[in-house]
Amino acid sequence: MLTILGFAMIATFLVLIMMKKMSPIAALVLIPALFCVAVGKGAKLGDYVIEGVGNLAPTAAMLMFAIVYFGVMIDVGLFDPIVRGILRFCKADPMRIVVGTAVLAAIVSLDGDGSTTFMITVSAMYPLYKRLKMSLVVMTGVAATANGVMNTLPWGGPTARAATALKLDAGDIFVPMIPALGVGLFAVLLLAVVLGRRERKRLGTLTLDEVLATETVTESETVLVGTGGGSDRTRKSSGGSGTGTGADGDEAEDAEANADEGFKGLDPGRATLRPKLYWFNAGLTVALLTAMITELMPIPVLFLLGAALALTVNFPHMPDQRARIAAHADNVLNVSGMVFAAAVFTGVLSGTGMVDHMADWLVGAIPDGMGPHMAIVTGILSIPLTYFMSNDGFYFGVVPVLAEAGAAHGVSPLEIARASLVGQPLHMSSPLVPAVYVLVGMAKVEFGDHTRFTVKWAALTSLVVLCAGLLFGII
Repeated sequence: MLTILGFAMIATFLVLIMMKKMSPIAALVLIPALFCVAVGKGAKLGDYVIEGVGNLAPTAAMLMFAIVYFGVMIDVGLFDPIVRGILRFCKADPMRIVVGTAVLAAIVSLDGDGSTTFMITVSAMYPLYKRLKMSLVVMTGVAATANGVMNTLPWGGPTARAATALKLDAGDIFVPMIPALGVGLFAVLLLAVVLGRRERKRLGTLTLDEVLATETVTESETVLVGTGGGSDRTRKSSGGSGTGTGADGDEAEDAEANADEGFKGLDPGRATLRPKLYWFNAGLTVALLTAMITELMPIPVLFLLGAALALTVNFPHMPDQRARIAAHADNVLNVSGMVFAAAVFTGVLSGTGMVDHMADWLVGAIPDGMGPHMAIVTGILSIPLTYFMSNDGFYFGVVPVLAEAGAAHGVSPLEIARASLVGQPLHMSSPLVPAVYVLVGMAKVEFGDHTRFTVKWAALTSLVVLCAGLLFGII
């Protein structure tokens, strides 16, 4: 009965948010509360919620101060050069923009933290998508899937959990998986090309100059007509007229500067810029990410210290500090609220025993004849299970059982551990992953829309990784 109710609770949640019948926060709180009563454990709801909140409180704290920290870094102009570099590469071509999103998300994912990846990626790419009227779910889908592939890094979490659960070395698990993960990352880039071409077909191909010209040109201004990689200029003035083709270096620089200024978040005159402190902020960010990777301190503590230091140095006056905190309060409230709401969902799912019964049922449903192929079974099961369960629940609750079943048929625990990483591209869009709320919140995308768009592509990417693992003999 608990197995059926567990699946029913998850299905109800997903259906309601994808149909936009309830907000994610309301669904994360009310649906598990109702199911908790339905299983006859309503009296223990408070205990389950408090336990769930306690487990997720460090994550919520990390997200709160991470949003403040990176929000301040965006305000002071730390990421402006990155955005300008992407602008120069993308040239307002939708396909290049989507590919750039995938590349940026993959690179930033090297720090091993999904929330950081999404904050930096969305901050850099959101202005482009908005100005060109591109689909924002394409941005969130590509970013989440790229981060999911990179989430298998030893310091990203899943690999370390698999190594701990099966008493293996993380390097022995990860290093042989690199070719398969490389194929998975190539699949994400190919997906970005396909989605980008679709956006290009829908919107057309423009140069950055054309985009701005269509919005700002007047009869007395310069008209920019983009043609491929360059632009011709026709000058018009009230005192006369003249025509010419080509552009000298100064004109090209002016056009690029005007183009940059036209994009939200790149206003070179905004009052919050701190150009004299650029290298301090860059050094602070590198030091913070290095400390995260080396696990010098717990991540929430690092971001708490980093946010306090960034605010104090960049905005020494109290009114300015309050203004910066207020400017990012919406994001902080939305994301932290979503995390604490998710604590109700995970608390009920675990506390009532639903998640254990669901895992046991799935493992028990595996035919005996599949024993010699338990690595493949593990890879396939990791796709839905890491979506419906937390990584802790899957790697510490399910993977050891699968490894035992495989060992009885001569399947190495290393193969099971590697196969268990296959589902991570889909896992990063799970409603149980706090970082995904940072992604959709900053991108101003409905979680249901993101889920409906991303699940199929992320699941396909997971299958590509599994097939590559089999082809290379890793799994």
